[in-house]
Amino acid sequence: MNVSFGAWALTVAALCVLIAIDFAIGRKPHDVSIKEAGIWSAIWVALAVAFGLGLLFLEGGQPAGEFFAGFITEKSLSVDNLFVFVLIMAKFAVPSQYQARVLMIGVLMALVMRAGFIAAGAAIISTFSWVFYIFGAFLIWTAWKLVQDARHEEHHEDYQENKLLKAVERRFGVADRYHGTKLFVLENGKRVMTPMMVVMLAIGSTDVLFALDSIPAIYGLTEDPYIVFTANAFALMGLRQLYFLIGGLLSRLVHLSYGLSIILGFIGVKLVLHALHESGVHVPEISVPVSLGFIVLVLAITTTTSLIVSKKQNTDSATPPR
Repeated sequence: MNVSFGAWALTVAALCVLIAIDFAIGRKPHDVSIKEAGIWSAIWVALAVAFGLGLLFLEGGQPAGEFFAGFITEKSLSVDNLFVFVLIMAKFAVPSQYQARVLMIGVLMALVMRAGFIAAGAAIISTFSWVFYIFGAFLIWTAWKLVQDARHEEHHEDYQENKLLKAVERRFGVADRYHGTKLFVLENGKRVMTPMMVVMLAIGSTDVLFALDSIPAIYGLTEDPYIVFTANAFALMGLRQLYFLIGGLLSRLVHLSYGLSIILGFIGVKLVLHALHESGVHVPEISVPVSLGFIVLVLAITTTTSLIVSKKQNTDSATPPR
């Protein structure tokens, strides 16, 4: 899809306006209700659907299908990210009224950094077609690791600060308590970070690690940087509301890791087949409609089985022993 500079500028400007509106509404620290989270989640999903339908009308079925496949994949991967966000919030004891602000800034940081990943990925792919072999192998390995972690119940057990975050804490120092929404304060004449700043950096830097999975995954569905960027943007910008909307359901999605591993493995195989095709080897390629249908089917099955198993476990635990 040939996207002009003007279209890129208009898209980024529109996203900035939406972000500004979202920021203005959530400017005052408060506890986010289920109703508020539900309304804004519906708005972001509706905007994504409207954007996809706009692509369908203006560019045809192929770009629209790639966008929806990418959006659904990124959205499902972002749900997995929420497990870690819950652990980060607990580790840093973030007061409930400040959690929305933390997620808003953290997600905004992640979006800016992901734009860099997307640009780099587009440049590499356009120059080195063999990189699809690497992307495919990496996704297949990630899928296998997800399965192993899920089988041994090691997935998302604890959050450990990364080396970069620890280095920043040593360099600037950290205050011993929250100071509202302030990011820096003066203590004994020295400017130090507040825990609010630390947790925002934790959210943002952690999402960069998640991008190592999600960016190759979406490039397995489309090679168009514009679609990759917009699918990531819509998936990320609804993440804050999704955190509050399904936070209580996360522990019930017991099969989510299995579903994501199947999806990542599927896209990994798709990337390898595409790389072989580009190398002149006559192999079948997986179409966008097949990819979209497969992703939706896997998510529907794993969500359903997760809720059934969780309900059964709750029923068994509530039944008194005889």
